[in-house]
Amino acid sequence: MIRHGGDLSRLRRRFPDAPEPLIDLSTGINPFSYPVPAIPDTAYTRLPERAQIRQLKEAAAKAYGARDPETIAVAAGTQLIISTLPRILPAAQVSVLAPTYGEHAAVWSAAGAAVLEGAGPDVLHSGSVAILCNPNNPDGRRLEAAAIETLQTQRARRGGRLIVDEAFAEFGDAHLSAVSLVPLPGLIVLRSFGKAYGLAGLRLGFLIGERAVVERVEQALGPWPVSGVAIHISCMALNDAAWRQATAGRLTTAGARLASLLAGYGLESVGYTSLFRLVRHQKAPAVADALGRAGILVRDFPDRPDWLRFGLPADEDAWTRLDGALAAALKKSR
Repeated sequence: MIRHGGDLSRLRRRFPDAPEPLIDLSTGINPFSYPVPAIPDTAYTRLPERAQIRQLKEAAAKAYGARDPETIAVAAGTQLIISTLPRILPAAQVSVLAPTYGEHAAVWSAAGAAVLEGAGPDVLHSGSVAILCNPNNPDGRRLEAAAIETLQTQRARRGGRLIVDEAFAEFGDAHLSAVSLVPLPGLIVLRSFGKAYGLAGLRLGFLIGERAVVERVEQALGPWPVSGVAIHISCMALNDAAWRQATAGRLTTAGARLASLLAGYGLESVGYTSLFRLVRHQKAPAVADALGRAGILVRDFPDRPDWLRFGLPADEDAWTRLDGALAAALKKSR
């Protein structure tokens, strides 16, 4: 089973004496969440209507820069879409630009595909389906939209598909998005609402692609793919350009502060996105343990024991506790 961030219960089991409240810096979710508006009773008492799904698609198209709302499918989280694609678009060979979000390789392998993982972009020329996260999780590696267009134009000539997971293509990284390229043949783009808006528990994600692919996804997911509550909140949030602009600035400031804090303790930068920083240190497991004893969960990587990923602290108390825990684990490097 693939281990993901956000498992505070695991931290409690390992460090039962850790001070509460626990601080979760392991997920890469926006800590400055969109303010949840008042929700009408009908969002709970009625099934979502087709007109409401259409309204959500229109809001997503506007926010993400899609040309046509009908090139968008909605689902209860991007993970559901990731798990569904191997069933509706079967492939014998799949290539994945790695290291990256582990569920991509896992679901295609479970479906019987031969999965080739490679660290260089050349791997994306292989397989009938190629997958990349852009910007990448966990190291922030980036491909410009023009490079993605060139790559998929070449792949499409032999019928290949390209899945671009843009879970972190928000705020300062929004210019990387390939959404505006749709309906480029064979191109599929995934967007995560929950990470960007800090509402991961809402469970909402989008697929943007050719209409034929969207129709197959919608048939697989059935008539009520998301809840009325998710539709109500997300339509307001996606249409709130002022919030996105203000939050982009807030995240830039927080990201720079986190980078400075980590560097001050000798944690070497490996990569980043607007929502996390990946660092390297020879004593990374000991640092993670020290943080855990202080009630702070960060993301470690069993395959790369020298790596740690830090999300952004949500408030001054979290910043103070993180600084103190790092000071207890490491000496200042400057």
